[in-house]
Amino acid sequence: MPSPAPLRLRLDGAALVDNWRALDRLSGSAICGAAVKADGYGIGAREAVERLAGAGCRDFFVATWGEAAELAPWYAALSLSVFHGVREGDMAAALAGPARPCLCTREQVRRWRDAGGGVCDAMVDTGMNRLGLAVEDVRAGLLDGLAIDTLMSHLACSDESGNPKNAAQREAFASLVGRTLAKRLSLANSAGIALGPDYAFDLTRPGLSLYGGVQVEALAPHIRQVAHLEAEIIQRRRVEPGDTVGYNATFTASAPIELAILNIGYADGYARGFSGRGRAFAEGAELPVVGRVSMDLVAIAVDAAPRLAEGDWVELDFDLPAASAQSGIAQYELLTGLGDRYQRVWK
Repeated sequence: MPSPAPLRLRLDGAALVDNWRALDRLSGSAICGAAVKADGYGIGAREAVERLAGAGCRDFFVATWGEAAELAPWYAALSLSVFHGVREGDMAAALAGPARPCLCTREQVRRWRDAGGGVCDAMVDTGMNRLGLAVEDVRAGLLDGLAIDTLMSHLACSDESGNPKNAAQREAFASLVGRTLAKRLSLANSAGIALGPDYAFDLTRPGLSLYGGVQVEALAPHIRQVAHLEAEIIQRRRVEPGDTVGYNATFTASAPIELAILNIGYADGYARGFSGRGRAFAEGAELPVVGRVSMDLVAIAVDAAPRLAEGDWVELDFDLPAASAQSGIAQYELLTGLGDRYQRVWK
């Protein structure tokens, strides 16, 4: 029987649902979906879909057909779109199941037509210069006759509300209204929802903010933390004045200090950027990270928590906006970088 993991990722299902409901309200008359790619941004796609579907969400988005297959027990009764479209090797899966490819190249459009594919989605590039069909090609009839459920585009600068590129992309996308047989249009991601109703169209596609990320201040009052990191103490030790801690001796004690060594490190997604900047919580106290974060271990100062001992647990500060500020790492990277060592515990 395997030993219990020394790491826990405590996941707040109620906060996940509350975040979706808040984004749904902010979407106005548009339907609010959910991006669950990258295994639900690291928290577990199956568990996220189960909870979001229970709250009323019906439109889900993944990146690849492998991710779609992971959701097979649910997606027959839901709407599932595969952002990266359909390669030659994806055709069997795409034609066999109810998930829809989001066609994003001329070759994918040709491939889908030639195979007699049914309902699909399509991605249009309105200025991000990432995946997507050219606006001019769509206007010229590239998608004519295709049974399109959702015509999409993606905002490049939605986390910068004053950036004129947002309005330019919206205008380009709006110019395609009525140019295809698409039942719905979709432009706004999480931050795009905060840009207002002009960006919502028929369907919004939040991702990061479902999981506790806040890219723009307007969303901050509505979003709750979902993922909580907890690590077990391997050892408690005392260091004396002049002693150094961790690789390259970046911390030198100026007075006696009590340390707890935690079973977590950058191999677990707790990045080196937290060195000397991160913090943990226990016994109502804030416990700073001391020295460098290493691959599997972190030291924290625990003088303010005298009862902590080997085998006890502490929570690392992983409120995404705060953790991003501490580490200098984007909220997306922090969340999706969490590894497989965690015991994922839903409440």
